[in-house]
Amino acid sequence: MYARVARWEGGEADAIRRSAERIGSETGPPEGVPAKGFLLLIDPEGGRGLAIGLFETEDDLRQGDETLNAMNPPGEGMGRRASVEKYEVAADLRV
Repeated sequence: MYARVARWEGGEADAIRRSAERIGSETGPPEGVPAKGFLLLIDPEGGRGLAIGLFETEDDLRQGDETLNAMNPPGEGMGRRASVEKYEVAADLRV
């Protein structure tokens, strides 16, 4: 499994909360993003967030990365994408 981690900063607290609500109500990843899982971590008061997409194969990761890089930020006030990093998932422990 592979992960794509996008870090956002410089956002407005209310805009971050609204975007998180909207994203949380989605039924799956955007079209063209073959993710098997997704986590959104936010720090509204700090104006930052992390979006973590989980992908089964490197090819899925590449396709998802290309699609997500071409997308605009989700709404006004979300700040800017500060970085995107890719990882191999060594452990996935969930309760």
